[in-house]
Amino acid sequence: MLTTDPFDLDGDKLREECGVFGIWGADTAAAVVALGLHALQHRGQEAAGITSYDGKWFHSHRAIGHVAGNFDEDRIIRQLPGDAACGHVRYSTTGESGLRNVQPLYAELSSGGFAVAHNGNISNAWTLRQDLVKHGSIFQSTSDTETIIHLVATSAFKTLLDCFIDALKQLEGAYSLVCMTPEGMIGCRDPLGIRPLVMGKLGDAIIFASESVAFDVVGAEFIREVEPGELIVVNDTGIKTHRPFTPVAARPCIFEHVYFSRPDSIVDGQSVYSVRKQIGAELAIESPVDADLVIPVPDSGTPAAIGYAQQAEIPFELGIIRSHYVGRTFIQPGDKVRHLGVKLKHNANRALIEGRRVVLIDDSIVRGTTSTKIVDMMREAGATEVHMRIASPPTRNSCFYGVDTPEREKLLAAQYDVEGMRDYIRADSLAFISIDGLYRAVGETGRNDEHPQRCDACFTGEYPTTLTDRDGHENVTQLPLLAERVT
Repeated sequence: MLTTDPFDLDGDKLREECGVFGIWGADTAAAVVALGLHALQHRGQEAAGITSYDGKWFHSHRAIGHVAGNFDEDRIIRQLPGDAACGHVRYSTTGESGLRNVQPLYAELSSGGFAVAHNGNISNAWTLRQDLVKHGSIFQSTSDTETIIHLVATSAFKTLLDCFIDALKQLEGAYSLVCMTPEGMIGCRDPLGIRPLVMGKLGDAIIFASESVAFDVVGAEFIREVEPGELIVVNDTGIKTHRPFTPVAARPCIFEHVYFSRPDSIVDGQSVYSVRKQIGAELAIESPVDADLVIPVPDSGTPAAIGYAQQAEIPFELGIIRSHYVGRTFIQPGDKVRHLGVKLKHNANRALIEGRRVVLIDDSIVRGTTSTKIVDMMREAGATEVHMRIASPPTRNSCFYGVDTPEREKLLAAQYDVEGMRDYIRADSLAFISIDGLYRAVGETGRNDEHPQRCDACFTGEYPTTLTDRDGHENVTQLPLLAERVT
């Protein structure tokens, strides 16, 4: 899967595909949602949408681009009245990134309006969609999220809540949902809790969001995480919790701690920033190296680099300076631009690097393109040795749970062993944190191989759910629905 950013070197980063935010019971709810989506912008920078409910009518605005450029208070927010609203920020993968796939998705059901914002990926969506189409459903998007709406609409149960639960029980994969109906707002997670969802309070209003940092931005109080398999209904009569699934051991995504979540968020009850520092410390214990400087690959490698430097007692320095002003559409992609793109985003701090042995800390290696350019940049700046340390195990497998990942054959770690990868990126040495070291950093004694505590399939290949669409087709990336996988 390729992204559209000419400076991302053919999608050489794993990307969380979206973030959700919803609030029930607040004046100018849409304005609060817009602020919350600002805080979640890192989870999706291609498009954003907000749907509000004024007690009678639903109002929506969806747009390509960032929240800031599309949801100004004078022009747009005033057109989204009501004391309830939900919103979404997203990335697309391959396939189209048109408005018809921008969420929240909305439909008029027999029970009234239904808006849904989804973080995750339904791994049997194509199979479900084919059956729904055979029975007369007409889809308006290529999003797996729309499958949920059709399952609710066609359910034989009588109440909306029962129809919704019936729909969820047909899904496999990962989903954290914020849904808005005339009967109230629903926040829920899949039984394994693969994707995050938290609940907060702003005055008397209740909020759901992908990350706790969104509460900080709007001045809300963090209440708790929505539990795996939990469904919470919020309306004017109060809050009611439902647990419609048979309890199973949770498998939250471990990569939220490595890269996806903002460092100032709390995930699984832990500070993301503190966990990332501990990952760096574990990495220093497992893979020490004689060097003069520890340098983060900005910005995602910074907390781990601090932890590595402190544990190894090697000075931490900002040896790479990142430009924050290179836009996604600054220049159309081409071979020469892709070659220069990394220098437009990152530049070596030559005065620090020249004549030094450096340790570069990054969160992951995907295709290896960026790592190669960064290593070359260090050598051009005069580094005498360039060592690379990675704050996650080798990424050898694609994600089917809502993360934009290249096909497996395009992942560097699926093609080479660590020594082969080192040779490919032209570093003097290369090491990754072990899977047990990563688990220790998130507070476990190590990985329980018989009963893994987290979803770590991108590292281990052990997927926690069945993958009906993948297993039923030779090349799922060619499926019309899964090619888009907008979640």
